[in-house]
Amino acid sequence: MSTAGQYHAGELAAQASAGLAGPAQASRRAIRGEIPDRAAAFLAARPMLVVGAADAPGRMWATLLTGPPGFVRALDDRTVEVAARPAPGDPLAVALARPARVGTLAIEPATRRRMRLNGRAEPTGSGLRIAVDQVYGNCPKYIARRAPLPRPAAGPGATDPGVEVATELSVEDRRLVADADTFFVATRSADGDADASHRGGAPGFLRVLGPSRLRWPDYSGNAMLMTLGNLGQVAAAGLLVPDWGTGTALHLTGTATVEWDPEAAAAEFPGAQRVVEFRLAEVVRAHGVLPTAWTVAEPSRFTPPAAR
Repeated sequence: MSTAGQYHAGELAAQASAGLAGPAQASRRAIRGEIPDRAAAFLAARPMLVVGAADAPGRMWATLLTGPPGFVRALDDRTVEVAARPAPGDPLAVALARPARVGTLAIEPATRRRMRLNGRAEPTGSGLRIAVDQVYGNCPKYIARRAPLPRPAAGPGATDPGVEVATELSVEDRRLVADADTFFVATRSADGDADASHRGGAPGFLRVLGPSRLRWPDYSGNAMLMTLGNLGQVAAAGLLVPDWGTGTALHLTGTATVEWDPEAAAAEFPGAQRVVEFRLAEVVRAHGVLPTAWTVAEPSRFTPPAAR
C-alpha cells in the first residue's frame, strides 16, 4: 500500500522508467498522513470535491460531490467528513454506499490551488467519513484559471434531465472532450488504494481518436507519477470531463496504457514527456451537476500548445 512518505512498487517503477527516481524521493516528503490546519481550511472552503473509486466489477470511475462551503470538513487531523454522496444514477452511487477506498481531489480553479487526500471512506447517513492515508498539495501547473458565477435558476416546469448511459461517445460527447482544458482521472494500485488527479492543457490536449479511444499527453510535474504508477499495476481508469458552461459531466470508464518514449510523445504533443491511451468501456452523461457556472478560462502560462 502507498502511504504517507512511501511509494508503492508501481510508482517506483514509473519513476525509474521516466528517469525521475531522484526528484521523486525529494517530492515524497510532501506526502503526509495527517491533515495540516491550512489544508483543513482549504477543504472547508470548497464547494466541490472530486472522488475516485472502483465499482463492484472493479471498473474505476471519477465523480463530483458538491455542496455549500463547509460540506467538506476535517473532524480531526486524520478524518474528513463529506456531507454528500453521489445521487442515484451516478456511477459511484452504489460503491460509496458501502465502505470503499477513495482518492479525492479538492481544487480551486480561481487560484489554481489543489490538494489530494486519499483514504478509506464509510457511508454516514447522507454523507461519507474518510480515514486519511495520504494528504498532499500539488503545484498549480496546467490548471486553467476560472471563477465561479451564479448559475441561472431553472425556469417554470423544468425537469431534471438525469443521466444517460452509453458504450461509445456521441458526436456531442466528442465535441465536449475535444474542447476540454481540464479533466480528472481516477486510478488504483494493485493493493486497491485509489487516487484522483487533475489533468490540464490547451483545448485539444485530450485527443479524440474515435468513439471509444482517447489519448492525452503527460507533462512534467512533481515527479511522483502516482497515476502512471497505478496504471502500471492496474489498467483500469476513470475519467471525469466537466463542461464548465452547461454543468454537464461525462464519466468515462475503461483502461489506459502508458507509452514511455519521450521523443515520440513530444512529436505528437508539444511539451509532452509521455502519452497515455485510453479505451472506453462505458460513458455516463450527468447533466447539471456542477454547482455553479464559471467564467471563461485563463490558460496557465505553463500550458504547452496542443496540436490538433
